[in-house]
Amino acid sequence: MIAPERLSAIAAAARQAPTLAALRHSFADLHFSECSEDDISPRFRPAAELAQHRLYLIAGANGHCLELTNDPAIATGILLATRADDE
Repeated sequence: MIAPERLSAIAAAARQAPTLAALRHSFADLHFSECSEDDISPRFRPAAELAQHRLYLIAGANGHCLELTNDPAIATGILLATRADDE
């Protein structure tokens, strides 16, 4: 589970240092991955929006296949999706 307060802390950390290494160091109990937002299905909502990234919730990092989720109660990690240019 990723509580709203924890998500806010993750978003704040991602604003300061938007790298997987920095996020993994600060939140060692969570899984982090990254991709371009172009790779995300529109059926998933960002859990947080930053200037250059959108954060999506990941489920299944405890031994099952990873998948995106809209449910923070089952989230085990964060996908850092780099925003695509609007051009």
